[in-house]
Amino acid sequence: MSAPSTLPELARAAGARRRLALSYELFPARSEASFDRLRETVAQLEATRPDYVSVTSRTGQENLSRVLELTEHVLRETSLRPLVHLTCTGSSRTQLELVIDALLDLGVRGILALRGDVTDAHRADEDEVPFARYLVELVREIERRRTAMLAGGRVSIGVAAYPRRHPESPTRRHDLEVLVSKERSGADFAITQVFFDPADYVDLVDRARDVGVRMPIVPGFVPATDPRRLHRLAELSGVHAPPELLHALESARDEAERRRIGVRWSVDLIRQVLDEGASGLHLYTFNRHEVALDVLEQIDLSRA
Repeated sequence: MSAPSTLPELARAAGARRRLALSYELFPARSEASFDRLRETVAQLEATRPDYVSVTSRTGQENLSRVLELTEHVLRETSLRPLVHLTCTGSSRTQLELVIDALLDLGVRGILALRGDVTDAHRADEDEVPFARYLVELVREIERRRTAMLAGGRVSIGVAAYPRRHPESPTRRHDLEVLVSKERSGADFAITQVFFDPADYVDLVDRARDVGVRMPIVPGFVPATDPRRLHRLAELSGVHAPPELLHALESARDEAERRRIGVRWSVDLIRQVLDEGASGLHLYTFNRHEVALDVLEQIDLSRA
């Protein structure tokens, strides 16, 4: 079958399939040895042709050198596009401007704007850029300043969304108000925190659309194969994995059975969410490409 060669043919070809977005989250390496392993993970994930890979960072840019190391590797040595996490908590406006400029100079054109985790000693009134929506505005301000260098292009800005209530939020309604404010400040899309019930994602999208949010809300998934990681996620986020899943994982005979159980459960969840109309999926890999690829192998993204 020959490739479409006219605009009508291209339009019909695009309409004949539903192209779903695919992305992964990666952690910067902590040492040279772990960076060697991370290179292999990046190479394995690159083969699946994701739309981008997100590069995490610590609050206050504590691991900035490692973030830049991974980002530069992705830009220089692969065909991938990085979406670099940027947190505003614990950083001055000047520090954030320097980091944004450095990322743009490297060639980064995607930023995930986050408030970042806070400690008990943190004082919000001391932050010059206290919330993610102000960080989005700062990126847009710098973008306008550098429009010639960007050739009139635009930085793509992502933000976080919460199918379950944010642990510091008073209500789910407040979460929606925050999401609206981030879109109005210039965000292009949102990636959700992990969830374990497809109804949570569907409800988030429905409620977001009702209050005027129009940007894509990409569901984020963690391959649910490690019970210790699931317990840790619950401690950090307040989102608990189903007891029956945890019991099955903890009762598995060996690692291979645990992996099969977790992959099967994750695939079922992703399929249900995609069937509800999600525009794609974002996998939190924890730098373990093997499990991520096991999950992806069973998902039909109809990628061209």
